[in-house]
Amino acid sequence: MVAHYVDNEVSRLKTVMLHRPGPELARLTPRNNDSLLFDGIPWVGRAQAEHDAFAEALRGRGVEVLYLGQLLVETLAVTEARRDLIGGVLDDRRLGDALRNRVGEYLADQDPQRLADVLMAGLAHEEMKPGPGGLVYQMMDRHDFVIDPLPNLLFTRDSSVWVRDRVAITSLAMPARVRETSLTQAIYRHHPRFAGTETVFNPGLEHVEGGDVLLLAPGVLAVGVGERTTPAGAERLARRVFAADLARTILAVPIAQERATMHLDTVCTMVDVDAVVMYPNVADTLQAWTVTADPDGEPVVTQPRPFLVAAAEAMGIDRLRIIDTGLDPVTAEREQWDDGNNTLALAPRLCVAYERNVETNAQLDRAGVEVIAISGSELGSGRGGPRCMSCPIEREPG
Repeated sequence: MVAHYVDNEVSRLKTVMLHRPGPELARLTPRNNDSLLFDGIPWVGRAQAEHDAFAEALRGRGVEVLYLGQLLVETLAVTEARRDLIGGVLDDRRLGDALRNRVGEYLADQDPQRLADVLMAGLAHEEMKPGPGGLVYQMMDRHDFVIDPLPNLLFTRDSSVWVRDRVAITSLAMPARVRETSLTQAIYRHHPRFAGTETVFNPGLEHVEGGDVLLLAPGVLAVGVGERTTPAGAERLARRVFAADLARTILAVPIAQERATMHLDTVCTMVDVDAVVMYPNVADTLQAWTVTADPDGEPVVTQPRPFLVAAAEAMGIDRLRIIDTGLDPVTAEREQWDDGNNTLALAPRLCVAYERNVETNAQLDRAGVEVIAISGSELGSGRGGPRCMSCPIEREPG
């Protein structure tokens, strides 16, 4: 067993899980990119090169990089994991009996590497040739997928988040992403590295996504509530972390339900123990409901207050410093859209950010925060930055 532990956003990062983009990105077309939640059609080779540079920047600062794809291949060597994942694919009501049987036979014939590729990149209609019988297959368009690809696996933050020594395997809201957590769950349940890992949240519960969960300080979580994480999901997470004694305070933070602010970490991320980089358009209006537990473990909810005030109080500090995204409203809006707020802290006052957000990075530098700037022209087409693309598995305790 390897110890894994994360109780805050900014202490020294020791281990992280990434997903190097692969064939699943090549499945994107102008016809399906919207339904698969991408704004454009990424240049796959360039996206891979950018991601490799991101991973190398982390390694250069002493971070161990684990790859979801490789962990999945190793997990599929476990018979039970293989059975569970194939069974999950076959549980798709779109298939019908004839196609389901054929898909089951096809998947059973694959070695762990090929099976992992199919689970991540999907299976196209024409790849089933010679085609099976059955009405479903015959009525499919030749461009349809028998198994849908998962291009958003790139954003490993969303499908799991560690809270101290337990992992929350999340419940993703968008249909295009639901199957991602079956892969994550299999890895945490069956891979030898994670033997004995306890979960604090599981798929199938109310919707919670990792991009909405900020570990502001040991024992203090902020949970964005909006397009992806529901109030019921935030309450369920609160109940579970309270019951496991993983936190004492949850801040439920409503965010605008629009694409530009789909997760809390698109408007606010931490870069120091008392500092956030934050979209100025929401800094003065963002509210938070404070949730604590009564002696019986039942959530107690206070009336909303300004997020910055509630957060500082819960963290036990005088104030939470703000570093603005950009210097003027137009620049701030542009850089927020380009994930200027979505930084990944490697240590206090050290973060990774996209190089194109020039003004935000300059603001960080003026505030004494060292920025490791990476390219993201193709990686950003899925609307996610360095924090979205990383799931911290071990940090030094806060």
